[in-house]
Amino acid sequence: MTHATDPLHDRIAQSFARQGMLTVLGAELRSVAPSVVEIWLPYADRVTQQQGGFHGGAMGMLADVAGGYAGLTVAPEGMEVVTVEYKINFLASFQGGTLRAVGRVVRPGKRLIITTAEVDHVDAAGKASPCALMQQTLVPVPKTY
Repeated sequence: MTHATDPLHDRIAQSFARQGMLTVLGAELRSVAPSVVEIWLPYADRVTQQQGGFHGGAMGMLADVAGGYAGLTVAPEGMEVVTVEYKINFLASFQGGTLRAVGRVVRPGKRLIITTAEVDHVDAAGKASPCALMQQTLVPVPKTY
């Protein structure tokens, strides 16, 4: 889907495309709006732990990226954001389906941006179940590319 007329989506999509880990793991940018970003991660062997469920590292990465990009939607042009801290609670592990992370800005500050992300498992029938909840602190930094 092309969003050529949406500069905010284009800004996030261009940054998203530069993250090699997201490409390797198969993450997909699904939606971008001011203060809210949604990213999906399909189930695959490369994102599982030894028991076959989604790995906590994959859930944490997805939450971190969704929250980070939500924060970037409120950062000034010419700036990026970096995570300086996050706390995540893992609520459940799932096999199959897809993970959906929705990042939201809680406080769009000039020095610190506070976000949350909810990670849900979405099964083949479309039923969503919570699997992780994150709170994050971001710092805006000058864009270097």
